[in-house]
Amino acid sequence: MTTDRQAIPVSNPLAAPVVTPDALPFWEAAQRGELMVPWCRACTSHYWYPRPNCPHCGSGDTALRHSRGTGTVYSVSVTRRAGPVPYAIAYVTLDEGVTLLTQVVDCDLDAVRIGDRVAVLFRATEGGPPVPVFIPFHSPGIAPTSSTVAA
Repeated sequence: MTTDRQAIPVSNPLAAPVVTPDALPFWEAAQRGELMVPWCRACTSHYWYPRPNCPHCGSGDTALRHSRGTGTVYSVSVTRRAGPVPYAIAYVTLDEGVTLLTQVVDCDLDAVRIGDRVAVLFRATEGGPPVPVFIPFHSPGIAPTSSTVAA
């Protein structure tokens, strides 16, 4: 999925991810606002995290595919004591079936619930590529569009 939302600076900056050569295409796509998910051509499975060999079958015949950028909150926890700005860390299961650890942002953190539908946006980091974070569809001022809602 490509998002029109640019990387947004926050008052609690995110550390830059470690960009390994194997994951470089994923981070280049993130820089363009595209969420990509690894896919194995041999066993036709999506998987997470980006790496050259499929964890399901071991094949090196893999590629990155565009994600819809939408998913469902699988688990969420609001952290209030780790710094001056509270944040919601969550496992989000993408519509493609993979689950990733991320943050839910730009919303009432206490309103985020397991099962909420979310859409990706990219958050700026300190000196690195932006990272994918998610925003609930029910957030004020957020109206899901055809590019953020699964058909």
